[in-house]
Amino acid sequence: MRVALLGYRGKVGRVLGPALGSAGHEVRGIGRGDPLDVRGLDAAIDFTAPEAGEGNVRACLKQGVHCVVGTTGIELAPLGSDAQGRGLVLFHAPNFALGAVLMMRFAQEAAAYMPRAEIVELHNEAKRDAPSGTAKATASLVGGDPAIHSVRLPGLVAHQEVLFGGDGQLLTIRHDTFSRDAFVPGVLLALEKLAELPPGLTVGLDALL
Repeated sequence: MRVALLGYRGKVGRVLGPALGSAGHEVRGIGRGDPLDVRGLDAAIDFTAPEAGEGNVRACLKQGVHCVVGTTGIELAPLGSDAQGRGLVLFHAPNFALGAVLMMRFAQEAAAYMPRAEIVELHNEAKRDAPSGTAKATASLVGGDPAIHSVRLPGLVAHQEVLFGGDGQLLTIRHDTFSRDAFVPGVLLALEKLAELPPGLTVGLDALL
């Protein structure tokens, strides 16, 4: 596929760009200050920041290009309506690591038996939004409005644990991302499945598995 990678100079982009090329995709890197021209491409991938992501996606949709979005902290509903109106796919995952998707699925199953839960999410201090998109998605799956504790410290990448408390016991379900290489398989899967998705917004890698 011919894809644009928005945020290719960023922490995720520097890993994702070469991986997309190795997988056979033709990549056009677009960074801050570069012209946002994606016309004629098959898809645009956005891993930028909340303050830039919404405008980026809207511009790509306006140019008739499907979007895969890893940026969290943006309003997806109006973008999804825009995509649907244009007959385009907007795919967003709060976390592109397959292990994180499994962590959320296991937490959802555990909540049926141990409803008292809290979530601790830990990210690098450069992450702007708190709580993270993964934590909010997990809270929605678990139900019961669990408390979310956000940690921002240098040296971290992306980590989350869901703690379930019961009389005389504690169940902890945890996922750790030590390298942004963990996001590559999820992005490649999203590109592979893009043509099978309906117009409008689709959220979560679990919809593709």
